[in-house]
Amino acid sequence: MATRTKNSVDATRTHRRSPVQTGALVVGAVFVLVGIMGFIPGITTNYDQLEWAGPDSEAMLLGIFMVSILHNLLHLGLGVVGLIAAKAAGAARSYLIVGGLVYAALWIYGLVVAEESQANFVPLNNADDWLHLVLAVGMILLGLVLPRRVELPASEH
Repeated sequence: MATRTKNSVDATRTHRRSPVQTGALVVGAVFVLVGIMGFIPGITTNYDQLEWAGPDSEAMLLGIFMVSILHNLLHLGLGVVGLIAAKAAGAARSYLIVGGLVYAALWIYGLVVAEESQANFVPLNNADDWLHLVLAVGMILLGLVLPRRVELPASEH
């Protein structure tokens, strides 16, 4: 029967993600998926009206959320940052909290800016606004409550 040495426990420990790292990984992967979906006709309705940016883009992800090329690229970028941040617990925590704060600001921005305004450069609609609030609260909570350390079973101490 093989026994674990201290070095094998340390090696195993370095390959385990903490809960906050897993949270950042999942959030990042979802953003990458959403960014890709925004470029797929059928998943994005009115795809032929997808614009670079601004309120003139009539494309709708899942027929609900306004998207543009810029919007999709922002989702992809935020997702990649999340995947990279998931490599370290501190970075993962920061990604979730700062990303949540950015979404809180975007929620407020969407409430203030008229949908038809050229200031609506992302573009955003009412569904986007409320999704941004949910994302803000969810990401900030994940960043604050998920542990930064892996808890090892008593047999591995």
